Amino acid sequence: MALAEPTVPPPPRGWGDRLYATWTRLLSNRRFQARAARLPVASAIARRDGERLFDLTAGFLHSQILRAFVVFDIPALLSDVPATAGELASRCGVPADRMQVFCQGAAALGLLKRRRDGRYGLGRLGAALPGVPGLADMIRHHDVLYRDMADPVAFFRDGSDTELARFWPYVFGAAGDIDPEVAARYSRLMAESQTLIAEEVLAHLDLRGVDRLLDVGGGSGVFLAAVAASYPDLQLHLFDLPEVAPAAKARFGAAGLSARATISSGSFRADALPMGADAISLVRVLYDHTDDTVRALLAKAYAALPDGGRIIIAEPMAGGQTPSRAGDAYFGLYCMAMGTGRARSADQIAALLQDAGFSRVRRHKTGRPFVTGLVEARKTPS
Repeated sequence: MALAEPTVPPPPRGWGDRLYATWTRLLSNRRFQARAARLPVASAIARRDGERLFDLTAGFLHSQILRAFVVFDIPALLSDVPATAGELASRCGVPADRMQVFCQGAAALGLLKRRRDGRYGLGRLGAALPGVPGLADMIRHHDVLYRDMADPVAFFRDGSDTELARFWPYVFGAAGDIDPEVAARYSRLMAESQTLIAEEVLAHLDLRGVDRLLDVGGGSGVFLAAVAASYPDLQLHLFDLPEVAPAAKARFGAAGLSARATISSGSFRADALPMGADAISLVRVLYDHTDDTVRALLAKAYAALPDGGRIIIAEPMAGGQTPSRAGDAYFGLYCMAMGTGRARSADQIAALLQDAGFSRVRRHKTGRPFVTGLVEARKTPS
């Protein structure tokens, strides 16, 4: 791909632009940086900024230490007793000198903790990792995204042909025969990671007064099963592709929810949504799709709900006017690599809801916004 010709910067638009230009020239001036490093307050700011820039530079290596930590299954190896780097090297099939470098790096990142006797135990982050549903599988899976980002300039200029865009249709069977182990691993990833979203939604959203909840694109029923545990009188209805029904039926049966749960098979692209629910949830659905698909889906949700019915949107969200590390620097790129949707801000989702006819849009704060945002709206009488 040919490089774009350099362009001449536009002239300043006003005093604000001129002030900005002065500020950027000052910060990028090496002489100013050297002088600032000798001033107490300025030196602290400069040191902090330098450390942040270095962390950004080293970020890929940090992520690879994390991935090796998961692939080596270090949490299991150190669950009971700390070990030396040599002992870990023997268990992982790694040369001792290389394992020593790995252990030191993992300790620097908080995954391990070096003890006074020279052994390594789990650090706080390393010990907590197995307790986060789906996180280990998510970390294993990131080699696909990393390959797509190997040339970031090409990715941003034209990232239309990505491995990730081919990966998910393969996992979900759209590309023919698939490796059962791969399909099982990523089905488990989707189910386990949805547990975190369910926890956040139920901690920050009151579903009292809802008689029947329709979960569109509900997969194997993780979200509805979590709702059922908190609201024992609420009726459940799951709508998703026919291939998903057996897993959802098995989950509801194992949880003793068969009498409360209805499963309807279909595609929200081609079919109308089932009627009869007074609330509809869309959990990690919108960000997988284009604006046109989302508009059509929200219109169907509006048609399926009674007056006063609620719609609930829960998924990772971009930051909008205040860009966020998770929503914009991670999910924004992930969705771009998938090639099917995009991360939207709460304001953008609110606008789509209002365009579909919904009103009384409310944005709920969540305890872990890096896991999910939460927006709900009502269908009010026209």
